[in-house]
Parts: sequence; C-alpha cells; structure tokens
Amino acid sequence: MRRRILKALVREGVLTERQVEETLKLEEESGRSFDRIIREKGWVTEDRLLTVIHQKTFWPYERSLGAANVPAEFVAKVPVSLARQHNLVAIDVDADGVYKVATCEPFNYHSMDEVASVLEAEVQPVLSGRAEITSLLNRAYQGKQGEGGEILDDAALDDALVKLDDDEDGAEDLINDQDKGPVIRRVNKVIFDGYRMRASDIHFQPGEDKLLVRFRIDGILYDKDEVPKQYQDAVITRLKVMSKMDIAERRLPQDGRASCTVGDAEIDIRFNSVPTNYGERVVLRLLDKTAKVFNLEDIGLANEDYQLLSRLINYQHGIILVTGPTGSGKTTTLYASLSKINSSAINCITIEDPIEYHLSGVSQIQVSAKKGLTFDRGLRALLRQDPDVMMVGEIRDSETARIAIQAALTGHLVFSTLHTNDAPSSVTRLLDIGVEPYLVASSVIAVIAQRLVRVICRECRSEYEPPQEELDMLGIKREQLKDGLIYLGMGCERCIDTGYQGRTAIYEILPIGEEVRQEVINRSGASKIKEVAMSRGMRSLRMDGARKVVEGHSTIEEVLRVTQLDV
Repeated sequence: MRRRILKALVREGVLTERQVEETLKLEEESGRSFDRIIREKGWVTEDRLLTVIHQKTFWPYERSLGAANVPAEFVAKVPVSLARQHNLVAIDVDADGVYKVATCEPFNYHSMDEVASVLEAEVQPVLSGRAEITSLLNRAYQGKQGEGGEILDDAALDDALVKLDDDEDGAEDLINDQDKGPVIRRVNKVIFDGYRMRASDIHFQPGEDKLLVRFRIDGILYDKDEVPKQYQDAVITRLKVMSKMDIAERRLPQDGRASCTVGDAEIDIRFNSVPTNYGERVVLRLLDKTAKVFNLEDIGLANEDYQLLSRLINYQHGIILVTGPTGSGKTTTLYASLSKINSSAINCITIEDPIEYHLSGVSQIQVSAKKGLTFDRGLRALLRQDPDVMMVGEIRDSETARIAIQAALTGHLVFSTLHTNDAPSSVTRLLDIGVEPYLVASSVIAVIAQRLVRVICRECRSEYEPPQEELDMLGIKREQLKDGLIYLGMGCERCIDTGYQGRTAIYEILPIGEEVRQEVINRSGASKIKEVAMSRGMRSLRMDGARKVVEGHSTIEEVLRVTQLDV
C-alpha cells in the first residue's frame, strides 16, 4: 500500500524517486511510518498527502472536525496524554461499537492498536489534519478536571511546558534548570489552564491584598485565580525569568517572549510588564503555532462577500487593507486570503510582528526593532526579492504607507492592516498620515473592516422569541426569522456557563469604485465616503451582524456589544 501511495506522489511530481528511496530507508532504520517521514521532511503538505492516501485507501477524509463530537466513552477511557501522543481522537461510534478514530498518521498501526486496546473495541481510521485533531482534543478534554490534574501533578506538570528558545546561544530549558518549586508549578498550571480554556491573553494583575489572574476567552476577561500577596513577587520574577526580562528592573515597562510546548501544541508567548501602584503587572499573549490556518470559506463571509473578496484577491496589483481594533481577527483574514491564492506560480513574501501562523510555501520575515529590521526597511528589501504578492503586518507610519503604495503601483498585490473603526475611516487615515489623495485613490482597491462576535454554544443553544424592540435595534424584520425565532445559549459546562463558544467575524467590505475614488481625491470625510459606498450596496458591520443573528450564529446582545450605530 505505501508503495502505491509513494508512486502516486512521484507521478504527480510531489516526490522524486530519490526521496522515495530515502523515505523507505529511514522507515526501516527508525521504525517511523513513511507518511510521518515525508511530512517531517517538508516534501509534501499534509493536505496533499492525506488526499492521496484517501484516494488510494478509500478511508474517509474529514478536512474539518469543527462539528464533530467526541464520544464520552473515549474521553472517559483514553488518557489525554495518550491521545495527544498519538494524535488520535474518536469522532463517532457506530451501533456495533466500532469507533471511528481521526488520525493524521494512518500507517502508525501501533498507535491505533494501543487505543483499540484501551477502548477494548475495534477502531476504524478516518483521515484528518493534525491541527483539526489537536483542536478537537482541546474541546473534548477541557471540561475534564481529572485529566488536567493528571497532567499537572508533580513532575508531569514540569514536562507540560518545555522551553524552546530561539536565541543564538542555543536552546535553553529554563524550567528544568530551576528547582521546580511550588511557584514554578503554579505558573505552569496557570499557563496550561489558559491554553486549555482557549485564552488569548493571561493577565497577572496586582491588587492591594492579592495577585489576580484573569483569562481573556473569546474577547471577554474572566477572573480565574487568586495568588496570595506574599507570593506575588515570586510569581512575577518567575514570569520575567521565563521571558528573559531584567528581574532587577521594576520601574520601567519591559517586553519578553518564550516558546513552550503543551502536549503536542507549540505556543509562542509574548510577555509585557508595566509598573503599577501595587507592583508589576504582567500580561501574556498566547499564540498557538500549531493552530490551523482558516480557509476563506470558513471565516464567516456571506456568500456575496466571499465572491467579492475572491475576485479582489486575484487582482495583479493594488492594496487590500484589513482594519479593526487589536484582536479583531485581521491577521486570520489576511492568512486565509494568502492561502487561497498561494501557489507555486507566485512568489509570496510577508513581513510581520509577530509571525502568528506558519504558511507553507510562503517566505515570512519577523520584524525585529532591536536588530534594525523595521516594517519600512524590510518592505524596501522585499521589493528586491521579485515578489508577486506581499503582506505587510501593519501600516504604522507614512513611510511604510508610501513604500506599500509604491509597490502596488509598480505591479504588486499588497495586503496590510490598519487600526481604524470602519472601512471608510481607513481611507481618510491614509490621508491624515500624509499620503497624497491621488496615490490612495489609484492604489487601494478595497478596505475590509471586521469585528469578532461570539458564537452561540451548540450544546446549550435554545430558541427564543424576541420582542420587537430588540429586533429594531439591528433593523431586523420579524418575517426574516424562521418561525419568528432567534437563538440564545443557556450556559453549560462546555462553554463555561457563558452560552458562547468560539468566535466568528462580521465584515464591512468597501471596494474602491469610481464614485468612492472621486470622493477620496476630493478629500471627503469618512461619513461622506460611507454614504456613497452604502448607496452602492456596501453593508455595514452592524448589518452583517444582523445577518449572523438571523442565521442563528450569534445574538443581538453580542452584535450590539461590538458594533456602533450606523449614522
């Protein structure tokens, strides 16, 4: 079977005969399965490999496990450490008691046999990507306190976080270099719990009599733990040691970073400390490097917006701007767009701060102010790399804006982000930082504004008949609703009693047509540009949010929280 799959990859030009010989030799010497070897070598993308295996074996291939539910018996019997070690998770069990188990390494028969032995049942493989399996495992085990305790007890916790420092001095295991006292275990537990509960940020906030630990989950801050005041300095020092900050400096803000592994996931953590009246406050931003890159079809676009954006990203030159506040999903939209158009026929390069996801086939550059690599300096260098498509993490000043516009005018497609409230404001923002109106009008082809709204939890979703005054807040007509009903989350263990789990985006897409271009040249205000754009069919953020409510994805309260009234 493996030779048939390898031959198919050779016929498609993915592998060479020499690579096949090397793969078979390594398989014999190391005992690792051939599919794992060629994936680790980077010779084939995971999706391409699983597609070929699916075609040759007829095993099902589930590209998305977002709607899958893990059988309770699997969670009860299979330890999370075993499931993570082998990248396996059951997604169904049939009437005969046969478990359908998702795997990204179907030819690792030992792992399938081990899980079958633990379950005391027959298992059948279902192909799926590593990121999808990891995400489903996180959801399945997040409410199982016993599993968390199992990982976090004693020495096992110390192995849950492993330092992977990228400095030139080589890898340094800061956790194992320490004496692994109670403070280290406490900090590790907080970071592990934050990752397990899908927190994007962890706040260590000093108070008068305690150190408060808060998690930002789906954009909302929750109080999660309290550390006695006498341990505050020890905890803050531990965080500064992990991130290589100066532990003696307590009067000035500092930045640091660390890389950790939690189970099979690799996490990049950005640290920032500031002095307050009750001691230093530290905030951690968690970036999961193993998280999947979303497809353009999966990020919440309405069908007409998807068709419009698909057309815009295939332009040969111009600038596409994505705008919104910090944490509104701008980078995810950019990556989804790049993934859609990325191919061997184009040269795609990005310059980012930080690199949040790794894109196969794309050259990604990390901004480093300490080393003198800024956005404008890096962007100038990119223009000498013969790019077809460029992504600039953020336009922060007039210099970066001018270079990006020059790139667009000389035949490159440029993606970037801005921090403004809506799409029309982005155009006026470029004028405010000193870019000439005719340059903006001739280079910018579209502006996308977005926000993230929480999605109603599938487990506790319930129908609800809203009063007319609630519908009027979003301009929803009752005849638009199926049976006059919308949905609410009642709160359950899976969603931590919030009624929401996960987030999706709402969009406002402004194509720069001839009428809008003329308003830009005339230096019209954002409200005038918005008026012209909406007369041409643009939907505002709040209008797109109303669509999410009608379709049952989110709630009126949530849309009102993240949008403002259309004037």
